[in-house]
Amino acid sequence: MCRWVAYLGSPIFLEDFVSRPSQSLVAQSLHCHEAKMQVNADGFGLAWYGERQRPGVFRDIRPAWSDENLLSIAHQIRSRLFMAHVRASPGTATTRANCHPFVVEHRLFMHNGQVPGWEKLRRRVESSIPDALFQHRAGTTDSEALFLLMLANGLADDPRQAAATTLAFVEDEMQRAGITEPLKMTAAMSDGENLTVIRYSTDANPPTLYTKTCCPAGGTLVVSEPLDNIRDGWTAVPAQSFVTVSQTGVDIVPFTPRSFTQDPSQAQAPPLKKARVRAETAS
Repeated sequence: MCRWVAYLGSPIFLEDFVSRPSQSLVAQSLHCHEAKMQVNADGFGLAWYGERQRPGVFRDIRPAWSDENLLSIAHQIRSRLFMAHVRASPGTATTRANCHPFVVEHRLFMHNGQVPGWEKLRRRVESSIPDALFQHRAGTTDSEALFLLMLANGLADDPRQAAATTLAFVEDEMQRAGITEPLKMTAAMSDGENLTVIRYSTDANPPTLYTKTCCPAGGTLVVSEPLDNIRDGWTAVPAQSFVTVSQTGVDIVPFTPRSFTQDPSQAQAPPLKKARVRAETAS
């Protein structure tokens, strides 16, 4: 399982959470505490919002702990909203295109977990992504496909509904393919203003997720696991939750994809909304 960090608040240097803490994201890439795979060595990525609408992105296939460029960038860049991710591949290739976060225009997405039986499902899921969005498909991961399908299902208008529609569709396809292993995920998305986060699995035992209010920055952290060994101030996000982080605080509500769909048993493909994405190449 991968590890990730997301932050929204007053501008801070990325290294304050990516590389400096005792159990920073870089430290977790070498030895994490709350995942089956302790080492996350299959690439890393940073994405941050600055003075322009589109975020900056830096991704590479080296382990995070061995990349001096990552440490230098984290030391120099200050941002009010950023995401960082270290990857443990479930089987897809270790390439830059498969490293998180993924970006389409001004939107970001990163993911921890997996869609089981992905090779059986990939063709069906990818065929449901409209052409205007499929041109942004650069890699082969289930994560990127989920992001594009959520965009197609109205992520810009209603992130919770878009995520629910997408996951209900994927669960239907898993059932048709006879896949019984659980789908597990924590995912973070942003439009440059807010963070939206999901902690969900089909077996009610999703990967861990925590939030924390940061002082003196006054912002909010959302992480796969705490960045220190003290654990004070960290709040565990309940399983099956949808989290919205804004400048005014954190809102956590229950999230069960089936409760959003009118008749999941009849879903042959997700009810795609008109994609609000221009025809251009992603960063």
